[in-house]
Amino acid sequence: MGASASTARPEAEESVRDEKREIIESFGSMSLAGPARPLSTAGTVTARNLARWEDAAQSLPTTALARTIFAHSDLKSTVAQRQAQVADSFVFNTSVHFPTGPRTNQKSSGRCWLFATTNVLRYEVMQRLKLDDFQLSQSYLFIWDKLEKANYYLEQSIEHADKPIDDRLVEHLARGPLSDGGQWDMACNLLEKYGVVPQAVYPESFSSSASGTLNQLLTTEVREHALKLRKLHKKLAASSLSAEEKTSSLRATKEELMASVWTTITSALGVPPQPDDKFTWEYYDKHGKYGKFEGTPKDFLAAFTSKPTESFSLIHDPRNTYGKLYTVAELGNIWGMRDVLYVNTEIDRLKAAVVTAIKAGVPVFFGCDVGKCSDRITGIMDPALHDLKATPCAYAVFQSAFPLSLGLTKAERLQTGESAMTHAMVISAVHLDASGKPVRYRVENSWGTDVGDKGWFVMTDKWFEEFVYQVVIPNRLAPKDLLDIFNSKKKVVLPAWDPMGALA
Repeated sequence: MGASASTARPEAEESVRDEKREIIESFGSMSLAGPARPLSTAGTVTARNLARWEDAAQSLPTTALARTIFAHSDLKSTVAQRQAQVADSFVFNTSVHFPTGPRTNQKSSGRCWLFATTNVLRYEVMQRLKLDDFQLSQSYLFIWDKLEKANYYLEQSIEHADKPIDDRLVEHLARGPLSDGGQWDMACNLLEKYGVVPQAVYPESFSSSASGTLNQLLTTEVREHALKLRKLHKKLAASSLSAEEKTSSLRATKEELMASVWTTITSALGVPPQPDDKFTWEYYDKHGKYGKFEGTPKDFLAAFTSKPTESFSLIHDPRNTYGKLYTVAELGNIWGMRDVLYVNTEIDRLKAAVVTAIKAGVPVFFGCDVGKCSDRITGIMDPALHDLKATPCAYAVFQSAFPLSLGLTKAERLQTGESAMTHAMVISAVHLDASGKPVRYRVENSWGTDVGDKGWFVMTDKWFEEFVYQVVIPNRLAPKDLLDIFNSKKKVVLPAWDPMGALA
């Protein structure tokens, strides 16, 4: 078993591929050198262009069959490769020592990062309390994140109130101030300030599982609040108040405006336990023995988990220099707390960190571009799944059927907006070859049990190289040189709209 694509193609198929490649290359040379005279001197699409393109399409040996089949079927499933499905086995020879359950389901929400975080944390909770079925409350962290993001955006609105409304940064910040997404450091901020509770103490609500309408309401609300603060800032600018007094006045108004945010989110999600208020949670362990916890959400976090803040993110961003600490301007969720920080390093070091963690019994939070070269139903994440060549491209699915080169590198995909971190999950096992190198990884997703292997996914090492951008490693397991970079706090600040600011 393995993760790589399998057999060589028959000779006849190779000749077909070569013919298609020649046509693709001829298109490329035309675009680079350009014909002596374009068919359309005005740059418009003309009937002559269409005739030439249709002649080129009909010259391809695959076009007639492709037009017959793809008009009536899903593109990806039609060209899915059986070889990859067989090779990508859900069997792993190195795993964390303790199984957890159940598989979680974020449903119609963008809370994957909170599910990944709580799925990592529950390993320790379940081991210490001897549980065989347990979830932490994702909704508890979700409601505090909504509240804090609203405050964060309004603080940004105060800070940048002197900029024009159409300033690029102001427009960027207003685009999605209360999205469901987040990052590991943002989860750490929530855990440090609010702690965590079992799901039974603060269960799911309709709007936590289907957050779209609530997000629309809140986003409209805070945008309106931001405009009110901008108007007040303009009025105060003409006053004789000191800068400190102006800021104080703006913050007092912001606090009044935040009252409506609190009412809205607690109406939709329920009033959560306060971080320093005691709650009681009763449970049975896996042996049927009764247990009870009494304490605050902060107490619960401290009692049953290691400090999540004593972990940090490694990223693979080939656009930027390795061996440096990066952050993204204006990115965060709790005003005045931890920045989102990444140590950029080579992809092999991310792999090595994962293997080290799994061998130590520690599951790994990771961020990736889940939509590329993956299949939700089978749970397979493999560039070879849709193309025998196993080409490292975002849409290898189409290469065997259409005259497309699709040869962007990982760096180019980031540069052109073709790829970014879109999803967070957890690695809990790895399959190593005889030399100790990873072949495939077991992935705990948060899409329920109707996908993959009862909620589990398998990720090949090649997919990891191309579409994994981040892994989170405990400080105690990190290579010293990478930990030193993180602790140095000497960070390069990327612009607010950089793709590394994408929220999983």
